[in-house]
Amino acid sequence: MLELKNISLNVGKDSKDILNDVSFDFDSRKLYVITGPNGGGKSSLAKIIMGIYEPTQGQILFEGEDITNHDITQRAKLGIGYAFQQPPRFKGIKVRDLLKMASGETADYKHMCALLQDVGLCSQDYIDREVDDSLSGGELKRIEIATIMARDLKVAVFDEPEAGIDLWSFQKLAETFKNIHEKHDTTIVIISHQERILNLADEVIVMADGKVKEVTSKENFFADLEREELDCMCGLDCSKGVDKNVELIG
Repeated sequence: MLELKNISLNVGKDSKDILNDVSFDFDSRKLYVITGPNGGGKSSLAKIIMGIYEPTQGQILFEGEDITNHDITQRAKLGIGYAFQQPPRFKGIKVRDLLKMASGETADYKHMCALLQDVGLCSQDYIDREVDDSLSGGELKRIEIATIMARDLKVAVFDEPEAGIDLWSFQKLAETFKNIHEKHDTTIVIISHQERILNLADEVIVMADGKVKEVTSKENFFADLEREELDCMCGLDCSKGVDKNVELIG
């Protein structure tokens, strides 16, 4: 469905390697979680998929079409979407307006209410709310997810959706991803360190030093993590970088 072939990304005067020869095939309707140490290239890979960054070398194929040189708008029209770590606020725009724009003006009231319910929000309480500072970080992120699902995407990429939200909102956010994965055909790619998100994965992609180090099941990933923790206790190196204790800023 979505193929990354030998993707590399170099930036700066010194041509620092951010991504180095990354290849991976994303299948339809699966939920992938990309994890690993900070600075490993996870967010850069997400931005490459969306077209925010242009690869230094390599090729990106989407449903057999070469989209390597497609910009963000062209990729969005093909059905690829991206959610930022900090969703924007829009004073004067109501949730219903945002959902309608996201759907291309096709969403009726019933469909908009269903989208809000899918992300764990009461439609009557939120559909006429303004997308402004009155919303918490968790509410705003779930509304952003609703707008993404309103587009009926083929691929949805979420860059550290847990960033900057409180524990309660994070728990509801994890439930939202589980619900979407069960109800929709969208391929979901989530950048995350959090155990609760990793537990949703069909496949876990571990990145470090700009490379894909491992592709595994969540069961094998956590088994390996437990062994690494035992090694840490014995004084050996431990670097997988998963946050099992959720410490979020409200």
